[in-house]
Amino acid sequence: MTSKLPSHHQDASQGSASGQPTAHATTSTKLTDLTLRLKNSLRQFPDFPEKGVLFEDICPIFRDPARLADLINALELFTAKENGGPGRPDIVVGLDARGFLLGPSLALRLDSGFVPVRKRGKLPGPTESATYQKEYGKDVFEIQADAIAPGQKVIVLDDIIATGGSAAAAGSLVRKLGGDLLGYIFLLELDFLKGRDKLDAPVWTLLSGQKEARTES
Repeated sequence: MTSKLPSHHQDASQGSASGQPTAHATTSTKLTDLTLRLKNSLRQFPDFPEKGVLFEDICPIFRDPARLADLINALELFTAKENGGPGRPDIVVGLDARGFLLGPSLALRLDSGFVPVRKRGKLPGPTESATYQKEYGKDVFEIQADAIAPGQKVIVLDDIIATGGSAAAAGSLVRKLGGDLLGYIFLLELDFLKGRDKLDAPVWTLLSGQKEARTES
């Protein structure tokens, strides 16, 4: 779901038979406007952190209170089932570390709890762990063993999906604790890396991603 809105949103924007815009159409238009403003706030840095990588910088969104409000409003609308999203979860799981920038605010807006998934050794008490593959070796995610009750509805949230390894590890931790994994939400997606193929639940991307790898000129 790399487009901003599923196709049924586009149909809804035509309004009702009486010619008046429907509530669905109004929400669809609002979400489109929000995502456009957010996309225009991103900065791109070529060859960072290494040559051939086009880095998408989300920091300008967090520096501007108006854009930060746009981001939380957009995520709230994007999550709603009537807009094609997963629906309100009991728990929002944020990935270390940029998922911590997004997760608590969205959880508060949705009246949900927030649970961090952290690198190994950062959480106190009993934990569950999952290993995932990185470009140069492996890493380990952990979650507190009592963070999610069996049957609780959960979404996993992060800023970007690349290869999908870290998100897959977080999803496996949710399932290990007995959570009902509704899906994954990301701001951006590097489509050409096909990271969503590693994920075993629906994937939603708020902003359109990079369709192909950057090539040298």
